[in-house]
Amino acid sequence: MKENVFYGKGMKPIKEDYPDIFEAIHLLNEVAFTGKALDYKTQKLIAVAIAASNSDSRATLNQIRSAINELNISKDEIMDVLRVVLLTSGMPPFIKAVGILNRVIEE
Repeated sequence: MKENVFYGKGMKPIKEDYPDIFEAIHLLNEVAFTGKALDYKTQKLIAVAIAASNSDSRATLNQIRSAINELNISKDEIMDVLRVVLLTSGMPPFIKAVGILNRVIEE
């Protein structure tokens, strides 16, 4: 189940003021998340890993939140992804992402 809400609050002005740019971003989202070879859940977990690997707190928060809310992805599944982040990107991005995950779980 892929929801149409795929962006953060920063996209609201783009949607309102530049609908053509917003539509292009929306279409890109549809093309990227196709579920053809990998299901949407797997693609979402990859998105969590990429955001966490980049140490992007806002993107990690949004990806984890939508993974849990949209797809009912468990804390353990996200932790499996974050273990790969630890291996590939190191301790700082891992610790930051685990903190974000715990915050989302507590909400």
